[in-house]
Amino acid sequence: MTTLPACPKCACEWTYEDGALLVCPECAHEWSASETTASDETVRVWRDANGTELANGDTVTVIKDLKIKGSSQVVKVGTKVKNIRLTDGDHDIDCRIDGVGQMGLKTEFVRKA
Repeated sequence: MTTLPACPKCACEWTYEDGALLVCPECAHEWSASETTASDETVRVWRDANGTELANGDTVTVIKDLKIKGSSQVVKVGTKVKNIRLTDGDHDIDCRIDGVGQMGLKTEFVRKA
């Protein structure tokens, strides 16, 4: 029995073959076996809305009013966020915003300051 690689999207180890593709039963991600060997060498790079590369500890500026779920507060355009942490997941940035608190932001709504 051959061992199949884990899902590159969610790291599930229960992948199976469907013709020429590999399929993840948890997240329904499909990829070819040749993609697996090439993607093992890639390193994740986070980019802001303008395409500038981001790093941990950078300062970014919000480029769009962002509503906060479960609250009537809004993060306004031009709000500076200092000392960001880049993470994997649905929100790419973990940060602390003055007056709001701990938040998760997406890189598409910020630009590097």
